[in-house]
Amino acid sequence: MTRLLILLVPLLLLASWLPGWWVRRTMERYSEPADRYYGSGAQFARLLLDRHGLDHVPVEASERGDHYDPEARAVRLSPDNFSKHSLTAVTVAAHEVGHAIQHAEGYAPLKTREHLVRLASVGQRLGAMMMIAVPVITVITRHPAPGLVFIVAGLLSMGLAAVVHLVTLPTELDASFNRALPILEKGQYLHESDYPHARRILEAAALTYVGQSLMSLLNIAAWMRFLRR
Repeated sequence: MTRLLILLVPLLLLASWLPGWWVRRTMERYSEPADRYYGSGAQFARLLLDRHGLDHVPVEASERGDHYDPEARAVRLSPDNFSKHSLTAVTVAAHEVGHAIQHAEGYAPLKTREHLVRLASVGQRLGAMMMIAVPVITVITRHPAPGLVFIVAGLLSMGLAAVVHLVTLPTELDASFNRALPILEKGQYLHESDYPHARRILEAAALTYVGQSLMSLLNIAAWMRFLRR
């Protein structure tokens, strides 16, 4: 069993690292030339939002990367994608606008994700507090019962994050291929030769959370292994 784990852990680490590496490589590859399109990512997002009746949704630059914030109802782009006129910038902008359209249409998986994110945030804070408190309580009471609570705390901290990441994937795929890509094709916004590349960028945008999902599962596996000792 130990030898199997020794073999599996590097493979799992590689599997969790590869998606993130591929996403970064794809985004960087098509971020040049930075002036390929007339409008910047921010300008293109604004155009698409207005054309879909979402003029109330702002487009903002964010150091936290490209995302749609359903609570603030805002499309947020990384500084490069906000200001650059590259294929990556406009394609990622279309993907994030896809999330805004999901929200406006009441797309059920996005609503489910929102609820899970809030639940995970509370669960992770609770789990962290429990993991700090339980060892102290165990020492004071000299009773092994709090150990079960320690297990629950670890699962709360890591398990909920894994669930959120896995639930996010269908929402990301929908934003890329049922929203952004049809919009780009119907509007003929891109140079004809860019559409195959845009599809790769949209795949990368959709798979952003895969590496995080795998890492969360790896953390859970490591936690369970620790508990068996």
